[in-house]
Amino acid sequence: MALTLDDIARLLADRGRQQYGREAVSQLDHALQCAALAEEAGESTETVVAALLHDLGHLLAPENARDDRSTPRERDDLHQYIALPFLHGLFPPGVLAPIRLHVDAKRCLCTIDAGYWDSLSPASKHSLTLQGGRYTPQEAEAFMRAPFAEEALRVRRYDDLAKVEGRATPPLARYLQKMAQVAL
Repeated sequence: MALTLDDIARLLADRGRQQYGREAVSQLDHALQCAALAEEAGESTETVVAALLHDLGHLLAPENARDDRSTPRERDDLHQYIALPFLHGLFPPGVLAPIRLHVDAKRCLCTIDAGYWDSLSPASKHSLTLQGGRYTPQEAEAFMRAPFAEEALRVRRYDDLAKVEGRATPPLARYLQKMAQVAL
């Protein structure tokens, strides 16, 4: 069942109040910070929307319905794929592909950027292990050839920076307008 723009707005406003894993921000704060960072960097509207929605799968995953997020997960929830069927038909590939690829982008960055691993939060390091760890050089090279790989790498970097408690961002309404601009 595809989500509507109103469904996404409600999901972010309601379930987005949950803690973002073991980070210092809520799911909504994280999404807004990602979108704001992408917008500040001059990204396309599609990439800004991808940054906003890249972790929507966390809000849709049944095992994430609980409010207690204090215990680290013991398996990958595949959140990068969960949201796609709900968003397919609503957004173009320029939104969907970076969402799908943002976990692989982390795996790639650990291989192509020598300092990237050290920049990750403890929670991101833990999830990377669950997600399959660093790419081999051959896997990283193949990833870089994928359509929207560059956008996914940038979304990934915004993701890593979007965990600051109390960081001011534009309101959700601003990004809901951007979603409407790129919706099919």
